[in-house]
Amino acid sequence: MTTGAPEIMKRPIIGWGLHDGLVVARRNLIQTIRVPELLFFSLVQPVIFVLLFAYVFGGAIPIPGDDGASAYREYLMPGIFGQTVAFAAAASTVGLAEDMKRGLIDRFRALPMSSGAVLFGRTVADTLRQVLVLTVLSITGLLVGWRINNGIFNAILAYLLLLLFAYTVAWIGSWIGLKVPNPETASTAGLIWLFPLTFLSNAFVPISSMPGWLQVVAAWNPVSSVVLAARELFGNPTGIPSTAWPMQHAALYTLISCAVLIAIFAPLAIRKYRSTTSR
Repeated sequence: MTTGAPEIMKRPIIGWGLHDGLVVARRNLIQTIRVPELLFFSLVQPVIFVLLFAYVFGGAIPIPGDDGASAYREYLMPGIFGQTVAFAAAASTVGLAEDMKRGLIDRFRALPMSSGAVLFGRTVADTLRQVLVLTVLSITGLLVGWRINNGIFNAILAYLLLLLFAYTVAWIGSWIGLKVPNPETASTAGLIWLFPLTFLSNAFVPISSMPGWLQVVAAWNPVSSVVLAARELFGNPTGIPSTAWPMQHAALYTLISCAVLIAIFAPLAIRKYRSTTSR
């Protein structure tokens, strides 16, 4: 009779990686339920933006090609959607920085799990949270005069495109969260690049109202394309889009941008995760 060390079973990379990622995503979603204040404040800010722009600034911002009383409110809502899903990156940045500080990442790394599962789970969870946020925003938009004018099927495609963008920027936020030294820095680093990204776009004002050089920047900004694609799918005013290629093929440019950004930042984040220790 011979004895020896038990044989270590090999796990399939794709299947177990997906399983591990979904377990981590479930953990992050449960954490949200247990700390409802985080979700509450993530809902309050975009609602405030809707009310502020709709009732305070809306009357001062004309929409080219549409002079209706509710034109700006219908123009605004997809912009708010785009800004809100872009801010999913900040949640990923802060969340990962806090996990690093508590040593949770080191515990995950000590387990026999896929190296990308933690980041996959984080980005999926942060994206799924946006479903509730978009639902609340949609109800708010309906109350202030926004309408879906292009059918339910196209509206579903618009929401899916917004969620894809949220998932994309969550990978960028994850990489930043692993790079910063502490959660305090993460709270600033996670937002500082998002404000110019969203405001230098067509989210709140038509691109045609900007200086010439800035119109080029705004036209190639992925936020502008996802917002314009959402407006077209919802059947909302578009403000006579720029003739730049991204604005003439907004949905396609959004898909290309998301694919490129994920291809860049997902490997960078996973590589940083493998070499990072708790702070």
